[in-house]
Amino acid sequence: MSNWIIYSVGFLAQLLFSGRSVFQWILSEKSKKVLTPSLFWKMSLVASFLMFLYGYLRSDFAIMLGQTLTYFIYIRNLQLQGEWLKLNKYLRFLLWIFPILIVILGYNNNIYDAERLFKNEAIPFWLLMLGIVSQVVFTLRFIYQWIYSEKQKESILPLGFWLLSFTGSFLIIVYSVFRVDPVLFAGHAFGIVMYARNMVILRRQIRSESREKNVF
Repeated sequence: MSNWIIYSVGFLAQLLFSGRSVFQWILSEKSKKVLTPSLFWKMSLVASFLMFLYGYLRSDFAIMLGQTLTYFIYIRNLQLQGEWLKLNKYLRFLLWIFPILIVILGYNNNIYDAERLFKNEAIPFWLLMLGIVSQVVFTLRFIYQWIYSEKQKESILPLGFWLLSFTGSFLIIVYSVFRVDPVLFAGHAFGIVMYARNMVILRRQIRSESREKNVF
């Protein structure tokens, strides 16, 4: 497959990831507190699949791992917001089984090759480890957010989510430089600015809420 098609898939995924962040950021700026609109999770779900596909086309296990770990967390957040059941039941079923279906079809047609993913000459072992660690750190933000939201019984983006986002994004930028991956670099260079801004907004929100409690 030609490189321009592969990069188009990756840039489309990053465009959706960036779009969700810009939308969330604008709403948060207007309300002076960090919000989690349902569109954020819907765009995340679509972008995650496209990014998984991009990772496979680039034979990049680190990217595939990161997207696999977060896909179902996006679905869970839609459930917590009461948006999941609003989707067509056939679409919900397809979204649940699609990642598993892709893997099954891939193996049955000999598409997936462990040697291709783990022994890619373009990615030395140390760089593969850096990519995996960076994706795991970046993914931990959603695991942390998921656990936090389950405890609160609502979908929330806490401060820890943004701290992990910033750290993971920085590591992925380093990985993308060595990997010479313009898709990863462009997406995370843009995202790291918004992660920092959301931390500022959230800290102000926490201080404001703390002052209000002290008044009463």
